[in-house]
Amino acid sequence: MSSTTEVTGARGGLFGAGGRFKGGTDPIMEKFNESISFDKRMWDQDIRGSIAYAKAIAKVGIITAEESNILVDGLGKVREEWANGTFEIKAGDEDIHTANERRLTELVGPVGGKLHTGRSRNDQVATDTRLWTVEAERNILKDIGTFLTVGAEFAAAHIDTLTSGYTHLQPAQPIRFSHWLMSHLAAVVRDAQRLQEMIPRANMCPLGSGALAGNAFGVDREFLAKELGFDGVTSNSLDATCDRDFVVEFLMWSALLLTHISQLAEDLIITNLQRGVTIDDAYATGSSLMPQKKNPDALELLRGKAGIALGRAFGLTATLKGLPRAYNKDLQEDKIPLFEAVDTVKDCLAIATGVIATLKLNPQNLMKSLCPEMLATDLADYLVRKGVPFRETHHISGACVRLAEESNVSIDTLTLEQLQEIDARFEEDVMKVWDYEASVERKSSIGGTSKASVQKQIDDCLAFAKTL
Repeated sequence: MSSTTEVTGARGGLFGAGGRFKGGTDPIMEKFNESISFDKRMWDQDIRGSIAYAKAIAKVGIITAEESNILVDGLGKVREEWANGTFEIKAGDEDIHTANERRLTELVGPVGGKLHTGRSRNDQVATDTRLWTVEAERNILKDIGTFLTVGAEFAAAHIDTLTSGYTHLQPAQPIRFSHWLMSHLAAVVRDAQRLQEMIPRANMCPLGSGALAGNAFGVDREFLAKELGFDGVTSNSLDATCDRDFVVEFLMWSALLLTHISQLAEDLIITNLQRGVTIDDAYATGSSLMPQKKNPDALELLRGKAGIALGRAFGLTATLKGLPRAYNKDLQEDKIPLFEAVDTVKDCLAIATGVIATLKLNPQNLMKSLCPEMLATDLADYLVRKGVPFRETHHISGACVRLAEESNVSIDTLTLEQLQEIDARFEEDVMKVWDYEASVERKSSIGGTSKASVQKQIDDCLAFAKTL
């Protein structure tokens, strides 16, 4: 016995029965197929694209100037409804494009049906997504500028504070706390530079590419690009409708930025554990059981976001890898990871900025992380300055470290006689080696940890931030 599934769903005014389709859509399919629930975020970009397109088809005589004015005025009213929150999404509004066109037609009548002449949702959604992405990227650059400014100013305020630098999570050499902070800001500067380089590739106009083969009415694509603020037009209509490289680039970029923020968070979590810094209460939470706990949850969440970001980048890339030319519905799956990535990046930058701005340093505890053994390289350098080859001085300094360990004393308490028993070239001035400030100031090359060098890093970072 055979059975059939009754299809009761509506296709909406733009794709209703009587054209290609006999009946409605399975309600489950309607839910599965729609994107209005998330791509409505692009309502402004969609209206801007439609306004430009109305002008473009009037320019080539497809509609009259009067009809163009009617469409532009009507689209302005649709925009007002979205802006003031009165736009009503109705059944059959499959996506932001159909929703806006449906409402436009309700407002202006049959002339609304002329707007889509020569245009496809394929080039329409590509245009909307590029406009939205570029706008988001430019806003993120401003957020990065704020983060860099706050971080660099914090570094400047604490430039005299010394702490331990680590390799392999082992005390290595003394550095300025501000030098450590600027090391994290240097990575974010690179992130900003990469984002700046990405924007021109995203900011190319695909409108006028049609479904795949181009526009049959000779619309002026360069006019469209200028109207919408694009830097130019895409070179191939097939590619233009399915190109999502700019989305993948942003997702991969976001994963790298959040990786750098994750590293900053991890360092702060460790330093907070060592009581070298104190996280403000605004960015910490308590325990449901243990009254004494103050957990650095903001930092832990910042640390955790990078993994999810990487998953978004890999996920969309995997979706794209098997697609034939040109547009396929799979491409609808780019929006949610894109929107989530932008939201996450902006939230993380805001939280990281707040953490740094409210961070309290505990200089005495940071100094406690220093130990004389960290100056063993300075001891080797002492002999280098007397003409001894570094490979030799490295072994000599290592022997001094071993003597201190075997004697169960700190290396800086070894007497001149003990040092001279290891190497006679040690002189009385060797005792000046055991000075953390002097050690730090000797690292005066570009990028080093001396005060002047760190100040230069701060100044350069602040100057760069002003350009974002």
